Amino acid sequence: MFADVQDVTRYIESNGIKLIDLKFIDLPGRWHHITIPVSDSCNAIFEEGIPFDSSSIQGFRGVESGDLSLIPDISTGFNEPFSEIATLSFICNICEADTKEGIPDDPRSIALRADRLLKEKFGADSLWLPELEFYLFDSAEYSTNRNSAYFEFISKENDPTYDGFTNKINGAYHALPPHDTANHLRDQMVELIEDVGVKVRYHHHEGGAFGQQEIEIVPTNLVHAADAVMLMKYIVRMVAYQNNQVATFMPKPLYNEAGTGMHFHQFMVKDGKSLFWDEKGKYTHLSKMALSSIAGILDHAPSIVGITNPSTNSYKRLVEGFEAPTKGFYGLANRCAAIRIPKYDDCPELKRFEFRPPDPTCNPYLAISAQLMAALDGIDRDLNPDEMGFGPFDDDVFAWSKEKQDNIKSLPTDLGCALKALSEDHDYLLKDGVFCKEIIGRHIAHAQKIAEDIKQYPTAREIEMYFDL
Repeated sequence: MFADVQDVTRYIESNGIKLIDLKFIDLPGRWHHITIPVSDSCNAIFEEGIPFDSSSIQGFRGVESGDLSLIPDISTGFNEPFSEIATLSFICNICEADTKEGIPDDPRSIALRADRLLKEKFGADSLWLPELEFYLFDSAEYSTNRNSAYFEFISKENDPTYDGFTNKINGAYHALPPHDTANHLRDQMVELIEDVGVKVRYHHHEGGAFGQQEIEIVPTNLVHAADAVMLMKYIVRMVAYQNNQVATFMPKPLYNEAGTGMHFHQFMVKDGKSLFWDEKGKYTHLSKMALSSIAGILDHAPSIVGITNPSTNSYKRLVEGFEAPTKGFYGLANRCAAIRIPKYDDCPELKRFEFRPPDPTCNPYLAISAQLMAALDGIDRDLNPDEMGFGPFDDDVFAWSKEKQDNIKSLPTDLGCALKALSEDHDYLLKDGVFCKEIIGRHIAHAQKIAEDIKQYPTAREIEMYFDL
């Protein structure tokens, strides 16, 4: 939106901006913010930043070294859509308080470094298309205590007493109103998403009968794609909240219903052409670079999902039967594959592949950067996915015999396995200083702490199964 500080100053003066809001991300992937009034001295924040105590933010430094600065990325400025007072918002990088350099363990700075590395190696950009899925509920109640635990999610789309129109279980894909009760809300969401600078490809009702939705953007560069995920989650939640509904991005909030993923379409582009395209490519026009990228991601997939699927709930989604991948292979238009090659957009400008395991509980800056670093590692090592047993397989592998299926590398079946894989396989992330050991260690420790906490709580289903034994 802005090219320089003078551009920002002119906009503030001509549009009566009263407040500046600064947003930044923590390690698990939640946004935080601080708001300052516009004044004669506020221009200094764009160079000096605003100091804050990072020791109070999840995943950052201890109290002995908590002083850091938030420095706005001027290019991210947008009119805050949910403030009653004219407010200009910016997404920030977390920097050292003295040098103003992006700290090694700031997720957004990691994405900037990954993006810069690709440019240095190939003079190319990477383009990303995340598919954002979520559920909209009319009410959401949950609680855990020493002697009680429950949750209840209500959706009028599955309540025949509401208006007589209900969706079939796992049968609501592209549902039409009145079955699709949230079409008008998605319209509002998309309008605001585009207002803040994110271009939307389309929106629709997803397969979940209890109000599952999807919004998909057009391909954009690495850092902006991660910014876009955060902006979309913020806007989706706020529009739902203002309309007395609740949005959740949990991977598997409901038993035996469609899970919520966040597939990442990705490709590298130079001079307007995808480097993943080869007119003479033997398999669906994929270039050698594309195949090596696929091999790199599939080779490191067990550790990647430790970042892209960082919750215990993630692995309730990664099960057979819901178009969720559990095996590490690639294939054309194959939705049970970890990497799907779309049949559409088979052209020099848009040739790409889609990594399907991730879900929206990930920190998008870390998730995208990890995928890119794995792809670059595959290119550096000249890997070939066919020689490594990763396919291509274009049929339903889950219809194969168990013996044949066992020849395909499996993805982790729980968070513990994924974190173990990440702890043992992360050197590819450290290359050229993109990731640092500290943030990988903190990420693993944070996820393990939550997993251990969850493991100690009895569930309602356990009680139902074992209470009378």
